[in-house]
Amino acid sequence: MGGWYWIGVAVGIGAALGVFFAGVFVGDRWQLLAAVGLGAVVGAGVGFAFHDWSGAVGGAVGGLAGAFGAAQVAVGTLRRGGTRLGTAVLFTIGALGVAAMAFVPALGYVEAVVLPVLGLRLRRRAGGRFAGLRILARD
Repeated sequence: MGGWYWIGVAVGIGAALGVFFAGVFVGDRWQLLAAVGLGAVVGAGVGFAFHDWSGAVGGAVGGLAGAFGAAQVAVGTLRRGGTRLGTAVLFTIGALGVAAMAFVPALGYVEAVVLPVLGLRLRRRAGGRFAGLRILARD
């Protein structure tokens, strides 16, 4: 495989790290900013291990994209009643899946584009907390 493959793997693993950090550091604005920063920095380090400076840039971009896209979902999860531990566990499992898909040729690049787009789309469609059957109850 050529250099493009390893750069794509670095981008995909960077995106997986961004998803992981967004799930672990879910909360207020500063924690999400830390998740985005850690996703970029650690993604750059992993990318450099795969393919010199171009892999580092790819890993950083992937980390930014993954953290940005997953942060929208993580904040919405907590807003609707999810717990921090449950969110962290589910996002860790999702990050492992994203990292595994990064080894499919060219899919790492696709992940870095799709994750922020899905995050923005979910942000626009976000509603309030689900009322369930309480709306049917009569006082």
